[in-house]
Amino acid sequence: MEAFLLVRPAMRFLALALLACTAAAAPLRVKDLGKVQGWRDNVLVGTGIVTGLAGTGDSPGNRATRQALSNVLSQFNLTVAPEQVNSRNVAVVMVSVQLPAFAREGDTLDVHVASSGDARSLLGGNLLLTALRAPNGRVYALAQGPVSIGGHRYDANGNVLQKNHPTAGSIPNGATVEVGMEAPQARSQVMFVLAEPDYTTASRIATAINTQLGGGLARARDAAGIEVQVPQSLRDEPVAFLARLESVLVEPDRRARVVINERTGTVVAGGDVQISPVSISHGDLKVTIATQNSVSQPSFLDRTGPGVVTAVVSNTQLDVAEPTGVGFLASAGTVSDLVQSLARMKTSTRDIISILRAVKAAGALHGDLVIQ
Repeated sequence: MEAFLLVRPAMRFLALALLACTAAAAPLRVKDLGKVQGWRDNVLVGTGIVTGLAGTGDSPGNRATRQALSNVLSQFNLTVAPEQVNSRNVAVVMVSVQLPAFAREGDTLDVHVASSGDARSLLGGNLLLTALRAPNGRVYALAQGPVSIGGHRYDANGNVLQKNHPTAGSIPNGATVEVGMEAPQARSQVMFVLAEPDYTTASRIATAINTQLGGGLARARDAAGIEVQVPQSLRDEPVAFLARLESVLVEPDRRARVVINERTGTVVAGGDVQISPVSISHGDLKVTIATQNSVSQPSFLDRTGPGVVTAVVSNTQLDVAEPTGVGFLASAGTVSDLVQSLARMKTSTRDIISILRAVKAAGALHGDLVIQ
């Protein structure tokens, strides 16, 4: 099986790279194709305050910032009314983290911070202690620490110097887990879920598990789920059984698919995507309109009247060119063969994308055409 990657770089040059593999797909571990049902990350969010900014924080007119800073000061026995807060060294931010399925108390997580007000930059800021909650309202982690944004923004007298995105950043290992997650334990059976549902792959996984771990343990329920029975002798050692389950080798199947990104001019497809015999003719119509302005000056007259003025004359030239396009008969083969033929004729990537879309519309491309 082979796949090709087609990219349009600058100046419309064509680059074609063939990624050659073996004739059959290499076997993969079951753990690379999916996960046990119930194993998932959880999103925690919170609202915090970044302090220590050098005048690049929220404007004094931001009511949320004034209220938040007043609430923080009140916890330290400082009574300051929100309308009395006047500082551009603080900013209200949204804080989020990904809580893994097997997180334990005391684990540290990476924190993502993004300004929610009108701050110009979070450079040099420090996030105050922020509680991170799950959708159920329970606090699972606490975040704090200096914000790293990997950029900057400086402005003075209308001149602005900016690098990257200065209003969003991260805090590596900035959150501490306070409440751990309990993943579901494998007792009598587990459900293995495929990342990309496919009936053929699900059937192959069930067959491979029965062959390598023992007959009758696995049964494909549908295109996405394989039900696996835990042997009676290993029910007290679920980790050992799941380790063996994840190491089972299987040759997955995949759908014929061509992915096109029109914004970047990228085409990615499997080399085994079949096409039927089709006739292709493609050309460009170029229209050029050039206008040349000239000045008519009555220089031969010594004395001109009030109605004699300099005249501007515009000469417009219209040129229509229709160069000879690509025209040939493509026999039955693969998309990779078609793209290689077009590349040898120095067809641009944009034209190749248009041709592939037309071949799909004609019903000659036997696969999914995904346009991003």
